[in-house]
Amino acid sequence: MNYKYTCFCILLLLCYNSCKKNDQLPQETPNIVWLVSEDNSKHFLRLYDKDGAPMPHIEALAKKGVVFNNAFSNAPVCSVARSTIISGCYAPRVGVQYHRKMSLAPMPEGLKMFPEYLREAGYYTTNNAKEDYNFIKSDSVWDESSKEATYKNRKSGQAFFHVQNFHGTHEGQLHFSKTHMDSSTTRTPIDNVAVFPYHPDTPTYQFTNAYYRDLHQKVDMQIGDFLDQLENDGLMDDTIIFYYGDHGGVLPRSKGYIYESGLHVPMVVYVPEKWKHLAPLKMGSRTDAFVQFIDLAPTVLNLAGVDLPNQIDGKPFLGKSVTNEHFNQRNTAFGYADRFDEKYDLVRSVRKGNYKYIRNYQPFNIDGLYNFYRYKMLAYREWEELFDKGELNEAQAQFFNSRSAEALYNIEEDPHEIHNLARDKSYEGILHELRTALQYQVKSMPDLSFYPESYYLDKGIANPVAFGQQNKIEISQLVDIADLSLTTFSKAQSKLENALNSENSWKRYWALIVCSSFGKQAAPFFRIAEEMAVNDKENLVRIRAVEFLALNKRSMPKGILKEIVKGARTESETNLVLNSIALLSTVNPDLEIHISKSLFPSDWVDREGDLVNRRIDFINGNNNP
Repeated sequence: MNYKYTCFCILLLLCYNSCKKNDQLPQETPNIVWLVSEDNSKHFLRLYDKDGAPMPHIEALAKKGVVFNNAFSNAPVCSVARSTIISGCYAPRVGVQYHRKMSLAPMPEGLKMFPEYLREAGYYTTNNAKEDYNFIKSDSVWDESSKEATYKNRKSGQAFFHVQNFHGTHEGQLHFSKTHMDSSTTRTPIDNVAVFPYHPDTPTYQFTNAYYRDLHQKVDMQIGDFLDQLENDGLMDDTIIFYYGDHGGVLPRSKGYIYESGLHVPMVVYVPEKWKHLAPLKMGSRTDAFVQFIDLAPTVLNLAGVDLPNQIDGKPFLGKSVTNEHFNQRNTAFGYADRFDEKYDLVRSVRKGNYKYIRNYQPFNIDGLYNFYRYKMLAYREWEELFDKGELNEAQAQFFNSRSAEALYNIEEDPHEIHNLARDKSYEGILHELRTALQYQVKSMPDLSFYPESYYLDKGIANPVAFGQQNKIEISQLVDIADLSLTTFSKAQSKLENALNSENSWKRYWALIVCSSFGKQAAPFFRIAEEMAVNDKENLVRIRAVEFLALNKRSMPKGILKEIVKGARTESETNLVLNSIALLSTVNPDLEIHISKSLFPSDWVDREGDLVNRRIDFINGNNNP
């Protein structure tokens, strides 16, 4: 054997053993850590807003990382946002858009939750500890997922992906009593905190704002401890770190709502020197490029050198394939809000640059419709009390009034989305552009929420993506009917009449929703609605007909609501029926409605937190959080 070659082999072996002994084998891929705070929009951090909480550890990370000025959750609530993240898919396309789930959906055919791909590539994957997915999860996603999960159990030299969740800013932290509020002090000076203009400026809101900023500072200390742990373990030079909020929140009109306070989240990404070739951005800077939660999964896979599955909707914003040119073109985000617990709605949004377009598909709904979990917060209850007393200005009262079918906001000039520009002729071009973009989005997915949840669960839950594709043409037709509310009644009337007389139940269903959107302008359809309320073969069409009549103070056949409630076949259908009844009892307190729990199977109403149980208690006047 060649003497030089033999010496080289011996030297190589000695170097290998030395590296192995000291656990310093060079990694081919970076470690990746996510630090995730719950329920906090970017509005509450000093990093973004002068009135925000000082978070020195996050701010220190930002100084050597990148601050994303435009990071967005696609959904304003936990399970839907986290389902979007774990799959990289738009929730209404894959059937996981409802919070809380009535039934778990399977992952799209051929797609895995993204940490599973990391494991296959050799990563150690850990999650501490929240999951909250609306998907069926396989056993191969995490090496560890628990309150004790840690990256420290990996093999020597093994790259890891770790998620650390921080719960201190969660909505439940604001479910304090008036006694607690009156007897507490805050670290954040109450006088220094500006109350949002759509909130009443009262001691309750002043305290809640200050207290919530205190919670941010506590979370920052916990994040600091975790970063110290990474530093002490000698991992900072090999680890890419993301900090972000899991969606917006949590003061009223944020979590659960599609406004910026519900979707616009803080995000900081730190990339150490060794891995800067994977980031097209200069560390220590800020970027206005838009990133969404659908982008997180492909970004992590791209950083890890893993090929991206075709079924993912998102696009990576870090990694070898990402260039400055592509990065700077990112300026759009899509949002969706559906059922939150027992409260149904259907709202979609698209933000492009400084402009935000919101489409309220059921504009007669009110944002402030009672929701048990929401109204455990003193601030929610006080807001409603002040509305009932007539003590709110127009911006503050809007939360309890019907909405416009579409809204357009200039976020730079109107960050709290108070001044709707949709009817301003000077913004006609922007309105048309964003309306068209949103119409394309919901049709192209297609958006499964254009079927009632109960129908989707019955017909589509086994394979949501295939169900959507098989019904893509019909969903597009339903979108077109829904969008009749965007024109004048005179232009929509003939098409509405055709839809009301359609053999397709869901075309009749959506036509009635549009009639409710037009209000008394749709009076020519009162007679047919009265007929449909009594005789339509689809129970959910009947409740929409009653809703249209009752919102316009038309008399209804005696006992019709009880009959429709009794006709509901599933818990999901019952909940949707009760949501309409809850709305009617809210906007028309003189409408005497009582729903007996004896009408329902015991397992729907015996559980304290059950959605049907909560709705019945509210309708019957027993709404004590």
